[in-house]
Amino acid sequence: MKSLYKLAFVVCVSILSASCHDKLNPNYQYMPNMYESISYETYSESKAFKNGKEGQLPVEGTINRGFEVYDYPNSPAGYEAAKATSKSPLDSTAVDMDKAKGLFEIYCAICHGNAGDGKGKLVTQGKYLGVPNYKDRPITEGSVFHVQQYGINAMGSYANQMSKKERWMVAAYVMKLKSEL
Repeated sequence: MKSLYKLAFVVCVSILSASCHDKLNPNYQYMPNMYESISYETYSESKAFKNGKEGQLPVEGTINRGFEVYDYPNSPAGYEAAKATSKSPLDSTAVDMDKAKGLFEIYCAICHGNAGDGKGKLVTQGKYLGVPNYKDRPITEGSVFHVQQYGINAMGSYANQMSKKERWMVAAYVMKLKSEL
């Protein structure tokens, strides 16, 4: 009886293996390009673009999604123009001084000090020298925002760390610190 089962098993396996492959009538593939895709060299020329060599450039004047336009250039003249004419779009009720103080302590106090006196931890340790005291500087909200936008001297830009609204709030807080010094 065992040999009969073995024989039946061998016959079934033989029939199944022979019926699955027919060279005269191959199986059809659904979307064959997905199975047998054309490989491309990474930096090779392509007919997908107009000039055949490189990707398309965006239309002139295109800006990134979420990008907020700032009208003053990153130059000394732009700084002076922002200092003279730039005003905060936030009214006094929109400025949360507690949040502004927290942002100032996170991003600015390490160099400028909690009081804005230019004696932050990095200055007292001798890592940076020449950090200005707000009392000694003729600054406005516009100039503070401009410096946060682009950075100046050894100070880098904070445009990627804080939103536009947060930078205006910090500028208002800096002006409050200046009035208290």
